[in-house]
Amino acid sequence: MVSREHKRAELHEKLQLLRSITNSHAVNKTTIIVDASKYIEELKQKVERLNQDISAAQTSNDQNALPMVAVETLEKGFLINVFSEKSCPGLLVSLLEAFEELGLNILEARVSCTDSFRLQAVGGENEEQSESIDAQVVKQAVLQAIKNWSEGTDQQE
Repeated sequence: MVSREHKRAELHEKLQLLRSITNSHAVNKTTIIVDASKYIEELKQKVERLNQDISAAQTSNDQNALPMVAVETLEKGFLINVFSEKSCPGLLVSLLEAFEELGLNILEARVSCTDSFRLQAVGGENEEQSESIDAQVVKQAVLQAIKNWSEGTDQQE
């Protein structure tokens, strides 16, 4: 007899715990269990939505992982840094074409294109140019070259 009452007390205690976890206001066992099953379904839906959000965020990060660009003004020219955590086949050509269109002579450059992409270049203005260019113009040209390159690679995939 004590065993049966002990089991009943344990069951009651567990039902009260279930009731408090699921924020149920039910008093009978059946309704507490129904509320708990609804609560579990809600949690499953939340998990599914979170997984979809994570998946969407990862996809957009992969697609929007454009290289970072920094341009600094030097005494006679610019220091141009472009970095991406992933390899960017064809990007170097696009950047060099952009420099050429700007009339920027590359005086020194270091490039790495293995697992990541890194370009560090020192560029000077072509002395034949009548207009002077500033760091912001160089940065915009580099960003536009990256955008054009990115759109070209997206179409190829």
